[in-house]
Amino acid sequence: MNPSRRNFLRGVISGAAGTALAGGVLIGGAKADADAATAASGTDGQATEPSYPFHGARQAGILTPDPAAKQPFTCVAAFDSTAGDRAGLTDLLRTLTGRAQFLTSGGTPPDLGVSQPPSDSDVLGPSVPADGLTVTLSVGSSLFDDRYGLASRKPLKLTPMRTFPNDSLDPAWLHGDLLVQLCANHPDTIHHTIRDITRHTRGALALRWKMEGYNSPPRPSGTSRNLLGFKDGTANPTGGTATSLVWVDDAAEPAWAQGGSYQVVRLIRMLVEFWDRVSINEQEGMFGRRRDSGAPLDGNAEFDTPDYAADPQGNVIPLDAHIRLANPRTKATANQRLIRRSYNYDLGVDENGSLQAGHIFIAYQQDIKRQFETVQERLINEPLIDYVQPFGGGYFFTLPGVRDAADWYGRGLLA
Repeated sequence: MNPSRRNFLRGVISGAAGTALAGGVLIGGAKADADAATAASGTDGQATEPSYPFHGARQAGILTPDPAAKQPFTCVAAFDSTAGDRAGLTDLLRTLTGRAQFLTSGGTPPDLGVSQPPSDSDVLGPSVPADGLTVTLSVGSSLFDDRYGLASRKPLKLTPMRTFPNDSLDPAWLHGDLLVQLCANHPDTIHHTIRDITRHTRGALALRWKMEGYNSPPRPSGTSRNLLGFKDGTANPTGGTATSLVWVDDAAEPAWAQGGSYQVVRLIRMLVEFWDRVSINEQEGMFGRRRDSGAPLDGNAEFDTPDYAADPQGNVIPLDAHIRLANPRTKATANQRLIRRSYNYDLGVDENGSLQAGHIFIAYQQDIKRQFETVQERLINEPLIDYVQPFGGGYFFTLPGVRDAADWYGRGLLA
C-alpha cells in the first residue's frame, strides 16, 4: 500500500473513533481451576441457565476449561472512582462484590413494596438467571494516586497504556480507575448487569467509557472468526501452559497481588470495507493462514503447527505475516505468549457512512512488558496496520478472587 493511501485510511479511522464518541454511540473466565459451567436439570426436566463459581482464589472470566467456548457476549466498562476517601472506596468494592455475587448466581430480587422504586429493572424478568455471567474486576494505575493512600501498594508493573507507533489513541476511550469485564450467554444479561452495577454504585463510580462485543460461533468449526473473516485465537495457550503464563507469582510484587493478572484491553477499529477490496492471496499472506480453514499456509488444518525453520526465507509464510511476528515459536519467545479473551464489536456507521466495526482485544498475562509489549513491538508496521487502528483501551490489574462470603474485591489491597 502506498503512503498516501495509508495516511488517508488512518485519517478516516481516527475521525470515525471521535465521531462514535461525539454522537454518543457507546455500546458498549472462570477461575483457572474452575469446572466448566454446569447446567442443572430443573423440575420440569429442562436445563437451567449455567453458572460459573463466583468464589475462589482467582476471579472468573479469565480462564475457562475451553477458552474457545467463552460466553458469546461481553462488555468492558471503565469507571472513574468518585469515592471521597479510602473508607468510601472500601464501601464501593464491598458493594461491587455483593452485586457481582448475586448477579452471577441468579435469584429473585427483593420486593421493596409499592411505595419504593423496584429493586430490579426486570429486564430479565422477575427472577434473574445466572446465564453464564462472569464479572471480572480490574484496577488501573490511576487508582494508585494520592486520593486513597495506595501508591505504595501499586502492582509493580502497572502503568498507563503505552502508545505504539501505529496507534491513534483517543483520550475519551482510554484508561480508568476500575475496569469491569462482563461475559454472558445473552446480550440482555450484559445490559441488565451493567445497569444494575451503575445503579448501586451511583455517587462512587462514574462511567468513563464502555464497549460491548460478541463472539461469533465457530463457522464451520474450530475457532471463532474476527470481522476480517479470519479465525482469531487459534494459538491461544490452554491447560497448564495457560496457567503458567497468566497468574502473577513474582515475589517482588505486593503480597496482595499474588494470584492476580495483568490485563490489556485494546479497542481496534477495522476498516472492513477497504479490507473487502483486497485479494484473498494478499489477505492470507498478511495473516499467514488460510481464510477458509484457518490452517497455516504451510499446513492443512487449523491447529497444525507452522514450521518456520523449514521456511527461513518466508517463501510460504511471509516473514512479516501476523502469526509469524506474534508468535515466532522459539524457546526464547515461549514465555511471551498471551491468554486472549477477545470479541468483535459493531458501532453502526460514522458520519461518512462507513461501517464502524472492529475488535475488542483482551489479554491476560503475568508481565505486560515481557508479554504484550514485546509482542506488540514485533508487530509495529506489519502489513495489517493499513486495515486496523487501535484507538482506545488501557492497562489494568485484575484483582485476586473473592475467596468466600466473608471476602470482598480488593480486601488485600485495602487491608
